[in-house]
Amino acid sequence: MKVFDYPSSTLSKKLADEYGYDEFIVRRWLHFFGEDETIDLIEAMENIPKYIRINTIKIDEKILVERLENRGFVLEKTEVDFCYMVVEESYSIGATPEYLMGYYYVMDKSSCIPPLVLSPQKDEIVSDFAASPGGKTTFLAQLMDNRGIILAIEVQKERIPPLIDNIHRMGVMNTAVIQMDSRKFSETGLKIDKILLDAPCTGEGIIHKDPSRKVSRGREDILFCSSMQISLLKSAVDSLRDGGVVVYSTCSMTPEENEFVVSNVLDFYEKRGIRLEIEKVPWGVKSLKLEGVRDELKNARRLYPHKHGCSGFFVAKIRKTV
Repeated sequence: MKVFDYPSSTLSKKLADEYGYDEFIVRRWLHFFGEDETIDLIEAMENIPKYIRINTIKIDEKILVERLENRGFVLEKTEVDFCYMVVEESYSIGATPEYLMGYYYVMDKSSCIPPLVLSPQKDEIVSDFAASPGGKTTFLAQLMDNRGIILAIEVQKERIPPLIDNIHRMGVMNTAVIQMDSRKFSETGLKIDKILLDAPCTGEGIIHKDPSRKVSRGREDILFCSSMQISLLKSAVDSLRDGGVVVYSTCSMTPEENEFVVSNVLDFYEKRGIRLEIEKVPWGVKSLKLEGVRDELKNARRLYPHKHGCSGFFVAKIRKTV
C-alpha cells in the first residue's frame, strides 16, 4: 500500500503551526480537499458538537426528549434516525439518571450511520467485528428489536468489560460477546447475514476527541492500519453468506484506509471470481476519486466536520452477490 505525501508549502506550514498539526497531515489534506475546504475542515474540527442516540429498546423517543428538556438540556433532531445534537447542556449529558438507565448512548452522529446502513433485520444473524465499547453493537440490537442474533467480537481482553457493561445498560438481550481476532473469524466456518466492520484506524476524523492525534499519527501508522483493515475486510467477506452485506467504516479521512482498502479487496475477489457490489449510502458526500480507486467506490460516502458537523468518517456498503 502506497502512502501519499506532497511537498510542503507556506500555507501547510502556517496551518500546521497555528493549529498544532504535524505538517504531514495538513499538506495531504490540502492536496485531497483544496485550500478553502482544508481551512474549513481544520477550523470545524476544533468545535464538533455532542450527540446522543436514543435507545428505543427502553424508552420512547419523544418521552426521552421531553424528560431531558425538562432537565434543562436543549436537543435538536438531526437527519440521522434516533440521533440528536446536544445544543445546550445544563450539566454533563453523560451524568443524567436517564443515561445511567440506558435510555440513550452518547455517540457521534457519524457513528450512528453504519448500523443504519447495515439495516439488520429481526430474523438475521449479525456480527460486529470490532464491537467495544458497544455504541454500534447496541444500536444494531435496537434496530433488530432485540431479536435475532448478534455476535459482538472484540480482540482486546481489556475492552471486553466496557462492552458488556454497555450491553447490559442498554437492555440488549440478543448479543453474545466473543473475545477473538476478527481476522480469524472466517476460519470458524460460520456464515453471517450481515457484518458491521467499523475498523480500527488512525482516527484522523476524531482529532476533536483526541487532539494528540494531530501529531501522533504518521506514515507508518497508516501502513499498519491499512494492512490490518484489508485482512479484517477479507475475513468479513469470507464469513458472509451469499447475498450477505458488510458495512465497512472508519473514523479516518485517509484514502489509504478507506477507498484504497475497499478497492484492494474488490480486486482480490474479482480475481477469484467472486463478485462484490458497492451499494449507495444515503448519508454524506461522494468518496474521493483518485488514481487506483475503483469506479464502484462512487457509491461509498464520506462525512466531514465542516460539512456535516460531526467526526470525519467513511462508510461503504458491500454486498456479496450470488
